[in-house]
Amino acid sequence: MRGVTVHRKLTVRDLRAGNRARVLRALYFDQPRSRQELAGITGLSQASVSNVVGELINDGVVVEAGQVDSDGGRPRVLLRVNPSFAAVVGVDVGETHVLVEVFDLTLRRLAMATFPMDPGAYPADEVARQVLVGLATCLAEAGVDDVLGVGVGLPGLVEDGVVYTQTVGWHGVPFERMLRAGTDLPLYLDNGANTLGQAESWFGAGRGTDDVVVALIGSGVGASVIAGGVPYRGVSGGAGEWGHTTVALDGRACRCGGAGCLEAYIGAAGVVERYRALEGGVPVEQEEALRALVGSDTPAAREVLAETARFAGLGIGNLINLFNPSRVVLGGWAGLLLGERLLDTIRAEAATHALRRSFEQVSITLCELGPESVALGAATLPVADLLASGGAKRFAGRLGQR
Repeated sequence: MRGVTVHRKLTVRDLRAGNRARVLRALYFDQPRSRQELAGITGLSQASVSNVVGELINDGVVVEAGQVDSDGGRPRVLLRVNPSFAAVVGVDVGETHVLVEVFDLTLRRLAMATFPMDPGAYPADEVARQVLVGLATCLAEAGVDDVLGVGVGLPGLVEDGVVYTQTVGWHGVPFERMLRAGTDLPLYLDNGANTLGQAESWFGAGRGTDDVVVALIGSGVGASVIAGGVPYRGVSGGAGEWGHTTVALDGRACRCGGAGCLEAYIGAAGVVERYRALEGGVPVEQEEALRALVGSDTPAAREVLAETARFAGLGIGNLINLFNPSRVVLGGWAGLLLGERLLDTIRAEAATHALRRSFEQVSITLCELGPESVALGAATLPVADLLASGGAKRFAGRLGQR
């Protein structure tokens, strides 16, 4: 019946699962820790922590990691998450390559494979095939067969396993179903900017704040908005399409079919196209061309870089005004290349577009995890599910043709 909220009474099992999740999450992000330290961090009693830790050790999720002397008492046993409990896989479906990486549970890389893609030809069935080939290759190399899940970072809007990416001509592509034809492993699909944002929030430049925007600049442009510690996704997962905010009425044509989009001015494809129009001898390959631009001091290079910094600052100023974050983190392979030379100029430009008080409260910095952290972030998706469940494997599978 409409308008009626049913409140389910919490059971002992619910409380135990909640306690397990609190302890496991506290340990995962700050290890090794003793039982006494975990009690202080989680607010649970020593007895509750001891019970939970005992269960987690019995389940193989947590292991002992040596001892530390205490003040006058018996040495305290240190605990850590068991890296071998299960492997996780992260996949970055970029516009120029497919990257597949296998990690242990603590996200130490065990194997990786990269498959170049032609940005001008992006058939979904070929991309799915490359992902499946990469899975088989990397899992064999890593020597693991117990896999918690496969996270996949994709360009565009991802809704219930279906992908909408106008810039590469995907509209309603059932990408999860295409992968499911070749594997029984648990699948977690999300936008690549969101996976990058989660990686930086967990381990990188976004750590320690609940209000951060992670801006990704590659061939395309996107953003992950984290507000109050929770990713903001919008009604269907389409939030964060920063690259398709309009910065110039009747401006340059964008790959999405619009005009004046920010992506046309700061995305690698748009920046390199502008550079080629002004300078001869620019390398054919996109990343090489951008590296040449960043390393050049010709009048044409200075003009393109100044314009790029101006529009990047404008875009970041808009993010600051919209979301009032404490931190804006600039990443993506192109964002890091450009940021090495332009970050100070971008900050100064952002200051001219952001409201003064909001700008006083924000820091603008570069990603710390490197240009390939979309795949790392994708691998956090099954890990996050494990932490939320208190270490219960909801499903673990093996790679295999159906």
